[in-house]
Amino acid sequence: MSVTGALCEAVGGALSWPRVLLFGDSITQFSFQHGGWGASLADKLVRKCDVLNRGFSGYNTRWAKIILPRLIRKSSDAEALVAVTIFFGANDSALKDENPKQHIPLDEYAENLKNMIQYLKSVDIPESRVILITPPPLHESAWEKECIAQGYKLNRLNMVVGEYAKACLEVGQNCGADVLDLWTLMQKDNKPGLVDLQLEFNSLQKTGRESQLSTHPTSLQEAGQDDDDDSS
Repeated sequence: MSVTGALCEAVGGALSWPRVLLFGDSITQFSFQHGGWGASLADKLVRKCDVLNRGFSGYNTRWAKIILPRLIRKSSDAEALVAVTIFFGANDSALKDENPKQHIPLDEYAENLKNMIQYLKSVDIPESRVILITPPPLHESAWEKECIAQGYKLNRLNMVVGEYAKACLEVGQNCGADVLDLWTLMQKDNKPGLVDLQLEFNSLQKTGRESQLSTHPTSLQEAGQDDDDDSS
């Protein structure tokens, strides 16, 4: 028997590696850039979960609802998903008069989120593995400069984004999914700024629910490996 064959036999075949799937718009798509929150999360979960980026720049929940079944289907791959984040709203909350292409009415936004959670349940991913993330707050003055530079009027307002964040929270509460309220967290103490998403994911794990991101169906110790102690 070859060395490779002997090793495979020793560990009982290939390991079934848990996965975390990040589903969202450009905030997710670009999260694996240097210093991004997705890259940070992947680094934190190395040897525990594979973190998959399924971000689609410019997407709103209407388009996301359509593409989700093409990303996740009922299969062994779906069973390996220990957590799915749904991070939309930044585009949905665009002002209808200024950006009708991306704008989604508030009621439809909430319904689209519900539909996506229901779809995931239909492929055996329960709401306990779903984490909704609210749209983050908008720095209006900075965004207005960007709009003017591209020849547009200001097409988003932080107050409106807040309404979508509230709707996202309500959907999570009604459907039994955890919600990461970025809109509130990033404005704590009236000091808008970036939030360490890994810390917030850790806080979700400390709730009374099953710990989505620490679930590991395969015992690495049985394969002769030690779990990471994060001491380095």
